[in-house]
Amino acid sequence: MTDNRNFEIVYDTELPGTPDRVWEAVTTGTPAWMFPTDGWPDVKTVQEYPTHLVSRIEGPDGWFNQLEHVLEPLDGGRARLHYVHSGIFADNWDEQYDGASRHTEFYLHTLGQYLKYFDGQPVVFTDIQAPAASQAPDGFARLRNALGVDSAGQGSRVDLELDGVGRLSGEVDFSNEHFLGLRTSDAMYRFFGRNAWGAPVGMTVHDFSGTGDPDATAKAWGGFLEKAYA
Repeated sequence: MTDNRNFEIVYDTELPGTPDRVWEAVTTGTPAWMFPTDGWPDVKTVQEYPTHLVSRIEGPDGWFNQLEHVLEPLDGGRARLHYVHSGIFADNWDEQYDGASRHTEFYLHTLGQYLKYFDGQPVVFTDIQAPAASQAPDGFARLRNALGVDSAGQGSRVDLELDGVGRLSGEVDFSNEHFLGLRTSDAMYRFFGRNAWGAPVGMTVHDFSGTGDPDATAKAWGGFLEKAYA
């Protein structure tokens, strides 16, 4: 009998990196494009370097969360990734599935940006949450307005002077109703409109400058977000 709480998110994409570089990124390099996962108590149930990796976490009552990466080399130093995220959502199935599948698209896009522009560079990762007021229906729209990128589409060049943060000059590398990615010459800024799923707006900074300071970054962006939602 199939548990109706089960879910499966399948995503296929091509990445600008060889299978061994992608393997490195999805195992030890996650702070560079997603978030640190080195503290996760996962079990590698399949580990066939560098083409097939399955990581799984299990819990009470049959609960599990599993990530599968299947990598195939392509010409030109690229790889095809077949990604499957499966498991069980115990509550709010529709909302959780929608949120997880949309986050998957954004994270795997960011993985591609990392491999293309910053592969192998040391990173300083910072996670910043917006105030509770950002959970309002217009929360993400207010952030885009504060950033000055209301109408900036994917591929747009931006040159922003942000109060307390400073100058950001680069490109909008991802843009839709719930997510925004800005890439500069030495950093990636990821903005998450999690207000759509009942949580505060969030953001991450992936700093490849070599001089990143997570405390200073958190303070600067935290102040910016406080003003945006004041």
